[in-house]
Amino acid sequence: MKQIAILGSTGSIGTQTLDIVREQKDINVRALTAGKNIELLERQIREFRPELAAVWEEADAAKLRTMVRDLPVRIVSGMDGLIEAAVIPQADILVTAVVGMIGLRPTIAAIRAKKTIALANKETLVTAGHLIMPLAKEYGVRILPVDSEHSAIFQSLNGEDGNKIHKILLTASGGPFRGKTREELAHMQVEDALKHPNWSMGKKITIDSATMVNKGLEVMEAKWLFGTDLDRIQVVVQPQSVIHSMVEYEDGSIIAQLGTPDMRLPIQYALYYPERKPLSGQRLDFFALGSISFEKPDPDTFEGLRLAYEAAKRGGTMPTVFNAANERAVARFLDRKIKFLEITQIINECMQYCPYKEHPNTEEILETEKTVYEWIESRW
Repeated sequence: MKQIAILGSTGSIGTQTLDIVREQKDINVRALTAGKNIELLERQIREFRPELAAVWEEADAAKLRTMVRDLPVRIVSGMDGLIEAAVIPQADILVTAVVGMIGLRPTIAAIRAKKTIALANKETLVTAGHLIMPLAKEYGVRILPVDSEHSAIFQSLNGEDGNKIHKILLTASGGPFRGKTREELAHMQVEDALKHPNWSMGKKITIDSATMVNKGLEVMEAKWLFGTDLDRIQVVVQPQSVIHSMVEYEDGSIIAQLGTPDMRLPIQYALYYPERKPLSGQRLDFFALGSISFEKPDPDTFEGLRLAYEAAKRGGTMPTVFNAANERAVARFLDRKIKFLEITQIINECMQYCPYKEHPNTEEILETEKTVYEWIESRW
């Protein structure tokens, strides 16, 4: 039996992970965590019977304790609660499905506890890849990617040990605004940005797809996951979202991973690696698909991608500035406090004016995030 803990069990990745638990019936859930959705978390606790559950606010934890007082589950809260869930002794695998830098400290703690990490929290590597990857190597911990693109790269690398990579081809759908001009983007509303053509995701990542910031974050993540130089990571727009990414080797051969746009596939692959198990759902039908097309990304219109490459090349705390500015800007856009194009405007301004440190430790990364938030609050 697999023994897992899930950080962010009420979000998109977390709920789909639990779909796999239901289907496969050979996984025990030892810990669950959520932000504020205690009603859904209660239902998950009753169904999967973890020993531990965590929420962010102690007030919500108190309510949840009352709601599940008939069950043998301990309810904790805050960062200490997240870390306790991440290192729970009964679990072997930690699924990090939280959104944002809140996942950094629990992931570090889990690596030190020698848990296998099924990583869906890209911000951990974006902001602290220079700390996380050496730490994982030191503790002999495997980090398995859950993002569909990074899972595809990981699968395309299997069996190719020792063969030199020429290029990683990181695919992008182009999001809901593919092909639009900046003049058109100036008028886009929240509802428009949330209409992704292929994927069903949470609101934040869907907006990131619309700005192509998400692809920029994935470029940074790929750099650390696969030890690849930035100039060997090329973004390719693949509108049908059936090629999830590719690896080109030095002999010119390209290996790609294809499938339907279903996040359960990379989640299950990470949970059972190196085994493949049956998975219900639609299969890719090439005759129905008809054709697969490719386009160059437009970094002038979608400047989030260009800014991401700039942040990654500078390194240090700059990826943290990029990520933190985007998180706060997206939240403001979803609250209808700023316009769509102001998301990348805020990122650009923060990258120009917020303090920079070349070799940050964990505390300095978190302090940078706080500084960016304060800078945005004072000006926007």
